[in-house]
Amino acid sequence: MNIQEVLSVKVKEAVKSIFDKDLPNVEFQPTRKDFEGDITIVVFPMLRVVKGNPVQIGEQIGAYLEEHIDEVAGFNVIKGFLNIVINDSFYLNFFNSISTIPNYGYVQESDDAVMVEYSSPNTNKPLHLGHIRNNLLGYSVAEILKASGKKVYKTQIINDRGIHICKSMVAWQKFGNGETPVSTGLKGDKLVGNYYVAFDKAYKEQIADLVAKGIDRKVAEKEAPILLEAQEMLLKWEAGDPETVTLWKTMNGWVYKGFEVTYKNLGVDFDTLYYESDTYLLGKDVVAEGLKKGIFFKKEDGSVWIDLTEDGLDEKIVLRSDGTAVYMTQDIGTAIQRVKDHPDVNGMVYTVGNEQDYHFKVLFLILQKLGFSWSKKLHHLSYGMVDLPSGKMKSREGTVVDADDLMADMTQTAANISEELGKLEDYNEEEKQTLYQMIGLGALKYYILKVDPKKRILFDPEESVDFQGNTGPFIQYTYARIQSILRKAESMGINISEDAKVSELHSKEKELIKQLQLFPETIQLAADNFSPALIANFTYDLVKEFNSFYQQVSILGEVDEAKKVLRIQLSKKVAQVIQDAFKLLGVEVPERM
Repeated sequence: MNIQEVLSVKVKEAVKSIFDKDLPNVEFQPTRKDFEGDITIVVFPMLRVVKGNPVQIGEQIGAYLEEHIDEVAGFNVIKGFLNIVINDSFYLNFFNSISTIPNYGYVQESDDAVMVEYSSPNTNKPLHLGHIRNNLLGYSVAEILKASGKKVYKTQIINDRGIHICKSMVAWQKFGNGETPVSTGLKGDKLVGNYYVAFDKAYKEQIADLVAKGIDRKVAEKEAPILLEAQEMLLKWEAGDPETVTLWKTMNGWVYKGFEVTYKNLGVDFDTLYYESDTYLLGKDVVAEGLKKGIFFKKEDGSVWIDLTEDGLDEKIVLRSDGTAVYMTQDIGTAIQRVKDHPDVNGMVYTVGNEQDYHFKVLFLILQKLGFSWSKKLHHLSYGMVDLPSGKMKSREGTVVDADDLMADMTQTAANISEELGKLEDYNEEEKQTLYQMIGLGALKYYILKVDPKKRILFDPEESVDFQGNTGPFIQYTYARIQSILRKAESMGINISEDAKVSELHSKEKELIKQLQLFPETIQLAADNFSPALIANFTYDLVKEFNSFYQQVSILGEVDEAKKVLRIQLSKKVAQVIQDAFKLLGVEVPERM
């Protein structure tokens, strides 16, 4: 048991012994820096059970704890806060118990499986800034869930069919002259995206021509020849026309190769892929079954709906009058199919922007009404938009920021700032490029993940690569600094394999150990809340604590050998936890900077 668990048991015991009352729970918080103590018990919530003066209650409980717990060295009460002083030996024993544990804080994988969906792009254009936040969030949450002891399947559903895909195909047929990613030197997703833009341009020109001929704009928008061609192509695709299907496979194949490059550069991966072309008919049989059971109802026009008004929502269509599926039908079917494919899955996390909040409320409720036990463990990882300062990094269209361009821009920003700092004289060009990419992508990932997913982000590239403050590079730099200390310690022949035998701790050593103690519970909390921000901000607090320790105590210059060994061991453990925490965010750390 950690000290909080020990205290919790003993506080309840104290309340029973002194006041003959049963205390349901004990509330803790860190002791404020201006008071003596290591952990604070909040007395005020106890007043619901124990009547009396909070200071006197605190004094009585404090005296009981000091008498009954060896680790309690003293206490003081400030208003309704009981500050407990824990003796140094407790922290030293704790540190010695974790100092050589690899992956400290991580829990071994259990049979409790969860599927995390993220990315889920369309195959008619490249990934953009919004996809970056989606991918980083989904990947990080998957890694955090894994570290918390869950078995995790990472997945995406690729939107590879529909009118938008046909638009790129029609434009390529009309304007492409047979060009390919090989003949143009363009990434496949960029090439196909260009034809989606080309379609839109031709479509607008045709509308303008029709309007100029006196046709109503709304009619022109529906009757522009190029749109009719795209609609005709979709019908051919649905009918399995060989020529159309071959072109569809070819162009989608180009896009997938392009996506692979982006995913590799971003450092995200997937275990299972689903394609909308395989899933778009799923769910219709479930709707038919639900109709028999009275979960759904049919309207006069033959369309099928569900009435969720009693649940505070509204009526929702699940099948059109012509029998075709809507997105909701497909999502119902896909969720069920995923559990069939992975029978151990007991929950799912959908990483999708907050504009779909209502859709997922309805989806989860429908699956519950259909009686699937796993539906109670479905979570919509909803997130806000990412904005950029105006005028920065606009794409060719001037509206969407391309993911590849953004990553390249971040690497260049890191290179510019690193060159200005001028600390890379002994690096060769390849080492510099690797480091710039590590810093640039680390800055991007950390800046996005340190913010609560629900909040909108204003992403400032320059600010994110700052080597001071709550940034990825600041934390990476601290890690590299510790590696430098460890290399020097090794060259001095200092043996740190034995437990350090010190009789008391410096206050800065104690604070650092207290921060390390929080890592396992932070992982569990981040998993429970699907929030990488908790890991990011824990890591920043750890790094701040280490830098304060580094500035106030001597490490390699310490004359007392036992203290020196402890400080090197502490530094090493801090570095390991930084690396393990950053791994959960998908961020790499450099051995030197």
